[in-house]
Amino acid sequence: MTFVQLIDCKTNRFDEMNRLMDTWVERTKGKRTATHSLIGKDRSDASHIIEIVEFPSYEEAMRNSNLPETDEVFRELVALCEEMPTFTDLDVVRDEQLYAANIRRLFEVIGTKGELPPLNDLIAENYHDHDPANDQDTIGLDAMRREMGMWRGAFDFTFTVEDQITQGDRVCTRWTWNGTHKGDFLGIPSTGRTVGMTGTTVFRCREDGKIVEGWWQYDRLGLMAQLGALDRLEI
Repeated sequence: MTFVQLIDCKTNRFDEMNRLMDTWVERTKGKRTATHSLIGKDRSDASHIIEIVEFPSYEEAMRNSNLPETDEVFRELVALCEEMPTFTDLDVVRDEQLYAANIRRLFEVIGTKGELPPLNDLIAENYHDHDPANDQDTIGLDAMRREMGMWRGAFDFTFTVEDQITQGDRVCTRWTWNGTHKGDFLGIPSTGRTVGMTGTTVFRCREDGKIVEGWWQYDRLGLMAQLGALDRLEI
């Protein structure tokens, strides 16, 4: 179970504390078990600092605490604080990456049969799409709906989300796409073939979770080969 430790400090020497955290990262390189560290400053009291440190488990956190380097840095941290820091130990019982959840919903909705919904709860009106297979970027929600409509008119398909990685306002999704060719696709009439491809998409989200930009990479050449489009090419 993921474990999180909250370290609550009072200090007016934040710059020195910040440098101390850099020192801890350097000293424990290759040894520390912490996976994520976040430091916040109280907006109503600039001397009130909270550090949030994430570990894979409580046991890993204890291994980290027992490192000599961690003990050294802690003693230096206490010297920078106006009072003894307090610690709150938390077992994570719910961890939902909201941006990632919206991306999963988008992939699910795109592949759902029937009329395509408005999507304005997921995609911003000024959405900007980058697809190297298209001559020009797709700009705007309505244009993106037309792009999706082209694919939906040519295939009955579904996406399977294989992996997601979230960093800041960006979500990287590795996916598998499987479909049946039922209509014209780039001049290729319906073949009835079952086809598939893999790809990766990076989406950028804004504060309310709506998607504002996307970058696609996928095996379009492999898809064309499955449709028989390359059989007619002369080598």
